Amino acid sequence: MSNQPVHVAIAILYQQDKFLMQLRDNIPNILYPGYWGLFGGHIEPSETPEVAVKREILEEITYVLPPFLEFGCYCDEKVVRHVFHAPLLVELNQLVLNEGWDMGLLTAEDINQGKFYSHNAKEVRPIGPVHQRIMLDFIEKGSRE
Repeated sequence: MSNQPVHVAIAILYQQDKFLMQLRDNIPNILYPGYWGLFGGHIEPSETPEVAVKREILEEITYVLPPFLEFGCYCDEKVVRHVFHAPLLVELNQLVLNEGWDMGLLTAEDINQGKFYSHNAKEVRPIGPVHQRIMLDFIEKGSRE
């Protein structure tokens, strides 16, 4: 009997030609420790993905999501990722990082290269492969308003 996949809601937040990403905590019991990824998290049993993404973004960076759109769903045997996108309408220094090691605004080139320098880690850290694929799909589709 196989375990049910975990459902998560994550957000692509963009500002001009850059994308906000989170450097995940470097702790061994999480998926992709010390990798760059998208903000978001687990969907609670009583939540829709839309409600979950708003709650998670507020919890993680104290950002109230403006109107947002669904980008797609990325599934593997372990995780079902509900992906949304919205503009980031505040400066980076107005966000409060409550979860994760660092955050940064990455360019399409950074994402393409699959790595980005973290000031908090003081080194270049990799982008999580799934999150890189989602971002590259998003950049390629150019589906921003």
